[in-house]
Amino acid sequence: MATLTERLRDEAADPGIRPAPPEARRLGSLDFGVLWGDLSIGILVAFTGALLVPALGFPMALLAIVVGSVIGCALLGLVGVAGAREGVPGMVLFRPLLGIRGSYLPTVLNVVQLVGWTAFELWAMAVIAARVGGDLLGLRSYAFWLVVVSLLCTALALGGPVVVVRRWMERFGAWVVAGVGLWITIALFAGGDLGGFWSRPGTGGFPGFWQGVDLVIVMPVSWLPLVADYSRFARAGVSSFAGTFTGYLLGNVWFYALGALLVLAGGFSEATPAGLASAIASVAGGAVVLVALLVGETDQAFADIYSAAVSAQNFSPRIRQRPTILVVALAGFGIALALGNDPAGGLGTYEYFLFLLGSVFVPLYGVFVADYFVRRRRRFAEADLFAGRGSANWGAGGFRLGAIAPWLLGFSVYHWCGALAPAWWMEGVRSAVEAVGLPYPLFEGSFGASIPSFAAAFLVALPLSRVRR
Repeated sequence: MATLTERLRDEAADPGIRPAPPEARRLGSLDFGVLWGDLSIGILVAFTGALLVPALGFPMALLAIVVGSVIGCALLGLVGVAGAREGVPGMVLFRPLLGIRGSYLPTVLNVVQLVGWTAFELWAMAVIAARVGGDLLGLRSYAFWLVVVSLLCTALALGGPVVVVRRWMERFGAWVVAGVGLWITIALFAGGDLGGFWSRPGTGGFPGFWQGVDLVIVMPVSWLPLVADYSRFARAGVSSFAGTFTGYLLGNVWFYALGALLVLAGGFSEATPAGLASAIASVAGGAVVLVALLVGETDQAFADIYSAAVSAQNFSPRIRQRPTILVVALAGFGIALALGNDPAGGLGTYEYFLFLLGSVFVPLYGVFVADYFVRRRRRFAEADLFAGRGSANWGAGGFRLGAIAPWLLGFSVYHWCGALAPAWWMEGVRSAVEAVGLPYPLFEGSFGASIPSFAAAFLVALPLSRVRR
């Protein structure tokens, strides 16, 4: 029988960007449910949910959370299906769509966003650990805790998804986080005035209901470029859709709502992750709860570091995964160190960062869904993914402008609907809503940006895809 060391080495093997071999495809629906349920739970997720209230009021915020989670998770599951069928990482899936060189555009953007997410995760964990560690151990050094959490997350990334899911999440990490989340939820329900929270009106100040939906959609959307990096390891016959959709949906709704309730409970006076941590400690009774939450937060950073390295391999087969993991982790560490032990140091750009991610990846995947699921009927040929210069699949200099154009259009629509929409658009929305008798508060401030952006990119990509083929 193989030793544990040999089995771990096999599970952590790097298949590069080629289709994952049969022996590497070991994950089933339950594995994906645990993976994405764990990745949907975290302190930054709850903090993002806290941004919705009290501006919207809890009933409207909860509706935005459910609607946004269903939309975002459905798209996440669909892209996961493509990864399971083709067996390649997320950035390689863009080669037939954008051309091999064209796929470098989302690859660069994805690596940048993942380094940014790594820095945010490491920064938030180190800030909270410095506060908790000071209370428990007398260790308040931000730099010390930043080194600790960076080393732990890097070690998980070096292990790879099969090792992390089966040896860490399923045996320990996911259950600890779920148990702690349940404990916090019970404490909120037991000690909070839920009736008062429900009936308390919103204070305003947020652009509108559908902008709240945008803020929810963007969390699962931020995982879209990564989902195929894990679904490629699905066992034969497993699409990964059910586990991915259900796991992320349950966790996302739960922790977004938990963050909103923590604000309404009155214990969240400092609008930072550290302030949220203090609110959790006051509600749930102690710093040990926060330590357990930090254990779960490492999984998000693991996924960011690992997938940044996998994405970078799309540039060249000579790029090795493990050295790249170390480079990405070091870059995230450096940015987090520059942010420093300031509880609000990384928040000036956090919300803008989220909406910017939505504007890039929502329309991009609108084009992908049109091409892969409608035009190609869920199947790429190997030549579409790996044919080089001079082949019929090379395109114009390695680019396929027929897909890049609707992506740019969707990007423009997102920003136009989000911050630049003129008064006549708002009045048109009001008139249309009133004409069909829908409750206007749901549409106050326009239809948001995610749905119009996705629809524009999807509809324009369909005829252009037909011409290209």
